[in-house]
Amino acid sequence: MKVSPEYFVQSPWTVSAAPTDIESRSGVHLTQAQAEARLKPEGIYASSSGGCTDRNNPTCTSYEYILSGTVDAVITLKHASGSAITITGGTETGHASGTYSHWNGYKVDLHKTTTLNNYITTAFVRIANRGDGYPQWQAASGNIYCDEGTHWDVTVF
Repeated sequence: MKVSPEYFVQSPWTVSAAPTDIESRSGVHLTQAQAEARLKPEGIYASSSGGCTDRNNPTCTSYEYILSGTVDAVITLKHASGSAITITGGTETGHASGTYSHWNGYKVDLHKTTTLNNYITTAFVRIANRGDGYPQWQAASGNIYCDEGTHWDVTVF
């Protein structure tokens, strides 16, 4: 079967749109257990006001449905920055909606530390403020780090 480059054959009976570059880099959606199994050995933990991981509870910090590329980016950030990393926002309800959202697995909120702050603001390029006025920095990878005052809002592309 001949298909155009923007499509790929999944099986002899199914032709689907090819994943975009961002989709390819973002990886696959993980369960809570799968994400924890990758993050905990790296010393990366979650913190929530509710002390829970329920994706449908806004007081929890959930990894359910987080993208593997987002998890990989957090691990890379920890190693590159030398900073302790605590995830304070994951895929739980209560965040802004959109394609590249927390709910869809592209974003995490990180606890601010002096080491992490210094790394992000010196290693990455300062770009225009976000629409709501918060300052942003962009990594060579395209990931965006927004200083929301109380935490870093990280979008992984």
